[in-house]
Amino acid sequence: MENLFIEYPKCSTCKKAKKFLDENNIKYIDRHILEETPNVEELSKWIKRSNLDINKFFNTSGMKYRELNLKEKLKTIRDEEKIKLLASDGMLIKRPLLITDNLILVGFKQSEWEKIEK
Repeated sequence: MENLFIEYPKCSTCKKAKKFLDENNIKYIDRHILEETPNVEELSKWIKRSNLDINKFFNTSGMKYRELNLKEKLKTIRDEEKIKLLASDGMLIKRPLLITDNLILVGFKQSEWEKIEK
């Protein structure tokens, strides 16, 4: 599987991550998170593979997150509902996302991204 880089091009963190990938000659397929929002099936698979808490996939600093008062709502809804919510709007998903054969990276922390196999 080729690496899948899911980004919002105007996001400064996504730009840093993309620059990191390019500078390290890491090949990837680029996907715009709003034009091709991950669906329920993809998100379910990635969340399971990541071993991260599902809430780590939410863009907690986004306007949409605040508008929907998700900080409180996420405490009471089931994981299936959380995944449907994420799939409903790409702006709710923390970005960038990098899906590789052996890693699922959410957000950009260079120390984590340095673990990517080239």
